[in-house]
Amino acid sequence: MLERFVRFSIEHRVFVIIGALAMAVLGAYNFKILPIDAVPDITNVQVQINTEARGFTPLEVERRITFPIETAIAGTPNLSYTRSISRYGLSQVTVVFEDGTDIYFARQLINARLQEVKGNLPADAEPIMGPIATGLGEIFLWTVNQVEGFKKPDGSSYSPTELRTIQDWVIRPLLRNIPGVADVNSIGGFVKQ
Repeated sequence: MLERFVRFSIEHRVFVIIGALAMAVLGAYNFKILPIDAVPDITNVQVQINTEARGFTPLEVERRITFPIETAIAGTPNLSYTRSISRYGLSQVTVVFEDGTDIYFARQLINARLQEVKGNLPADAEPIMGPIATGLGEIFLWTVNQVEGFKKPDGSSYSPTELRTIQDWVIRPLLRNIPGVADVNSIGGFVKQ
């Protein structure tokens, strides 16, 4: 069999060369259009619902926030499953949809269900959907510091409250306008009251 293949290739070398070139051109074309990534995003379609509940124990968070939200989400079209975490002062419900579900359609369904359940939650508990991002997204951390020798017009240094205000009112809005940025969360400093 191998001998016949070699003999055919030698006798019809023009066709073999043309076939090899055609395969090389096809491969180069597909290489250009194929979205190759070092770590392909295999994350399922999911929506996270985060609810802050200051002063609540994990048991209270589970009973008064997580369970009512999970109950309201049950029966949503294209729902695959839900999972949740109840911690001190935080409830996180992750709603996973079937593959192929449009993320915006999924978020719209969840938003409608959250509007229904808000009346059953504690007064200060406000469920918020997480940003449209996956676990494979990049996270960048930075600090806002005063450059040595740089002072305010009155000659004083910037306080932690003023640095946090710069982060919240100048840097954060600019970063959120960059395409591909899902969210910008501020940590630290003192929030101006």
